[in-house]
Amino acid sequence: TDAADAEAISEAVTRKTMRFVPVKSPEQQAAAMVLKTRALLVRQQTQTINALRAHLSELGIIAGIGTAKIASLIAIVRVETDARLPNAARFALTAIADQIDALALQINKLERELVAEVKHDEDMRRLATIPGVGAITSASIKALVPDPGGFKSGRHFAAWLGLTPRSHSSGGKERLGKISKMGNPELRTLLVAGATSVLRHARGNHKAPRWLVALLARRPFKVVAIALANKMARIIWALLTKGGTYRGLESSAASS
Repeated sequence: TDAADAEAISEAVTRKTMRFVPVKSPEQQAAAMVLKTRALLVRQQTQTINALRAHLSELGIIAGIGTAKIASLIAIVRVETDARLPNAARFALTAIADQIDALALQINKLERELVAEVKHDEDMRRLATIPGVGAITSASIKALVPDPGGFKSGRHFAAWLGLTPRSHSSGGKERLGKISKMGNPELRTLLVAGATSVLRHARGNHKAPRWLVALLARRPFKVVAIALANKMARIIWALLTKGGTYRGLESSAASS
């Protein structure tokens, strides 16, 4: 079947309707390496923190949820006079605590480099002005989306990211399911996390866009987060392809 597949591919590339993935430049590949290295270190940091939490919980020592709360557990491990920890446990857990600190140092170093790159790139600076889109997200988009103009519209770009529902329509009846989750999972995760942050800030904030507050009042939080991430993706596509500056969620909602 390999010969038949090769023949079919050769025939397909001659069609005018075919779309091709642009080749990434060495600079884009390098930027993607920085992002992937950071993602790897963040995963290792999470694993190490979970290990420390699990070991200390066996001794009845528990801290609040979140990376910021782990400092109290590390302090307990390094206090040699704390009788709750046997010497053998303190010896082992000190190695884990040192690893957490080392990973945090490396992650901060990479993030400072990403922020510096964003400041020197015009497109990334404009993307970072969108609420919910920070330095990491803008750098990821610039590195992982080599040609935004390859999409016909912002809707196509959002669908490529997997932020649109699956369609199960037949016989004139439309049935929409869960989001497709197609495309790059890292970009989709960053946009959803950014949208979630915007929604949390919008709760009880009288300066929040009226349409967003009204949507939160009638739809579940996670559904609104996906909808906002979809809108953010379309705004990103518009800024990258048409230029200009971000005008605010209120005005973008009116225009869409």
